[in-house]
Amino acid sequence: MSNKARKKARRESPEGVLRFKLDMCSKRGDVVEALRLYDEARSLGVPLSQHNYNVLLYLCSCSGSNGDENVVNLALKRGFEIFKQMGVDGIEPNEATFTSAARLACAMEDPEMAFNLVKQMKSCGIPPKLRSYGPPLFGFCKKGDANRAYEVDAHMVESGVVAEEPELCALLGLSVESRWVDQVYEMMHRLRASVRQVSESTAEVVERWFNSEDAAGVGEENWDVGKVREGVVKGGGGWHGQGWLGKGKWKVGRTEMDEAGVCQSCGEKLVGIDIDPRETENFASSLTKLACQREVKADFVQFQEWLQWHGPFDAVVDGANVSLINQKSFSFFELNSVVNCLRQISPSKQLPLVILHRSRVTGGPAQNPNNEKLIQSWKKSGALYATPAGSNDDWYWLYAAVNGNCLLVTNDEMRDHLFQLLGTSFFPRWKEKHQVRLTMTRRGPVLHMPPPYSIVIQESEQGSWHVPTVIGDDLETPRQWLCATRTRKNHRHPQHLE
Repeated sequence: MSNKARKKARRESPEGVLRFKLDMCSKRGDVVEALRLYDEARSLGVPLSQHNYNVLLYLCSCSGSNGDENVVNLALKRGFEIFKQMGVDGIEPNEATFTSAARLACAMEDPEMAFNLVKQMKSCGIPPKLRSYGPPLFGFCKKGDANRAYEVDAHMVESGVVAEEPELCALLGLSVESRWVDQVYEMMHRLRASVRQVSESTAEVVERWFNSEDAAGVGEENWDVGKVREGVVKGGGGWHGQGWLGKGKWKVGRTEMDEAGVCQSCGEKLVGIDIDPRETENFASSLTKLACQREVKADFVQFQEWLQWHGPFDAVVDGANVSLINQKSFSFFELNSVVNCLRQISPSKQLPLVILHRSRVTGGPAQNPNNEKLIQSWKKSGALYATPAGSNDDWYWLYAAVNGNCLLVTNDEMRDHLFQLLGTSFFPRWKEKHQVRLTMTRRGPVLHMPPPYSIVIQESEQGSWHVPTVIGDDLETPRQWLCATRTRKNHRHPQHLE
């Protein structure tokens, strides 16, 4: 039997037909029909695979969005039956199985069972994911059980699972409600380290904290200035980690920063947090590894050699992005105006490196005689690199800018799959310090240089806090910040006694 015939036979077998129908139920969110198919399969003796069981459990665990209370109750009851039957049938569970079962437990308002399922998963040698911890963590938070919620958090840390904003926000809110002031402080710093700019829902929780009586009553009035400064230096700037400073009611409000990073509410100046050069080197190495996995390795290595020969550059230009700003068609005129602008601000009056796909350099507008001359002059100056056919030029312009530790000119938000591969720890910090965005006006391009301050939660040496939100983009609209300060009493605060 040929492969094609074997696939067809598998597809048309009772097991294959059941899988197809269950997958269709999953797409439609039809838990009632999926349960009918399950009952029918059992009565006919059709075996269920791990995949089929997982689809059924997933549908049962997501039934809450259905809105029909009878359907929800049915799905929860049958979901646990199906989970038990899976064990009876000797079907090996995986992470998706346990996560759906934990969601079922959470829907039954039993976070304890959900947590036990996660522990069971780990004891079976199945590494839990962040989504596995959601049901017990949010379940305990909903019940106001801070002790158990923090046990889940500790289990996550032990398993190497990193909490993201929804989990940290839930723990922060629970800590505020439970009046656990030290945990509030810890969560603020965990948000600072991993989230940087917060969503509106998190900003509201932060506001609720600073407006509370607990926030007004907590803090060291006569703190050790030297220890605080030491903490700032050790942490790299922008925070000290020495606990709440000051006493009394906080003044809390939404505000903006001016171009220099001065808060328009309290007048405090934010700092720019430096990046360790070793982190940049490590990031360049991991970028090379990823690029060589996804591009033709020989092509990318050739580009690295070319860079060594022609670099360093003061700036790298994402040619395609810049040429299409405000344009429906590719414009070498716009690109050249940006190149000239960058040359003028370069300390050495050097041309930036323009990265373009080979097709942009050989076809379409590139065949215009004026554009041909321009392309040749860039090539002659070693200021143009044409990426090979079939390549993704994003890898090339990003590597060139990271490796050269220089400016990167693009309006690309760098949020798609490629950039998600780079993680959320280093890359957002690097981008903030190196990305130049631009707008085109009748007078020519306007370059928006990286801000001189870091757009991240900052804790000052005087004890005030500035929390950036995701509202505003600093280009069209100013970013909205949350400012929390206390009245400074000159005769009490040691920083005035130096």
